[in-house]
Amino acid sequence: MALINTYDGRLLLSETTVGAGAQVLLLAFLGTAIGLGPAGWLTGLAFGLATWAVLNRALLRTRTRTFGPANRVTLGRAILVGAVTALVADSFQSSPPVSLFVGLTAVALILDGVDGKVARRTGTSTALGARFDMEVDAFLILVLSVYVSMSMGPWVLLIGLMRYVFVAAAKAAPWLNNSLPHSMARKTVAAVQGVFLLVAASGLLPYEAGFGLVALALGSLLWSFGRDIVWLFRNREGAVEPRATATVHETLTVIMEPTVEHRAGERRAGERRAAELVTS
Repeated sequence: MALINTYDGRLLLSETTVGAGAQVLLLAFLGTAIGLGPAGWLTGLAFGLATWAVLNRALLRTRTRTFGPANRVTLGRAILVGAVTALVADSFQSSPPVSLFVGLTAVALILDGVDGKVARRTGTSTALGARFDMEVDAFLILVLSVYVSMSMGPWVLLIGLMRYVFVAAAKAAPWLNNSLPHSMARKTVAAVQGVFLLVAASGLLPYEAGFGLVALALGSLLWSFGRDIVWLFRNREGAVEPRATATVHETLTVIMEPTVEHRAGERRAGERRAAELVTS
């Protein structure tokens, strides 16, 4: 009798639901500690609900059987990012306590280097986990860029929006989705974005120094994206290598060579027929 391959995702859903509950509890703590306003509450709850829904859909679609320790770390980071998002939304009404904002963001940034190590050490690395980690990172950078842009100008938003513009462009140019070679420079540039934005947001540096730091972050990000786009364009599917393009002379030679041989064969055949006639 054939075995029926059943899949039960209820355990996974219970883990993500615990994460959503932790998000609500953290928002409640912020509401009690600093008096989180309606904008903060609504934004934080919307983030938590969206994370829960999207993550559940991805887990069920990929038929993941265990959530894994690395994904738990990433989920914890997502909960912190939800709290930071709520604080930034609330900052349009009143500035959040700098120490609380910096503390939550710093822990989220530090944990960014933990989930990958946990996944490799426990042998639980998955494509879904890597994507989950990347999306949490990207959203945190976007939120930080929104916060810093309120004091330094809308140009800072380019840091947070660049990754989403790249993803949108890949819809029209699928070759942008191709794999890139490993690059330590790319990883370094990505890692310093959050750190530079957090330092600028903390107010620890004079305005000019913070402005220069954020400009350096944007410049390095533009360089990194630009270099990767050039590499992807040159190595896109169907791209022709310069040396593979035949010259007109080479093409004509290839085309003409069979014709020359054919004519030489006809000449030899004619010579044999003439010799046979003379002999007869």
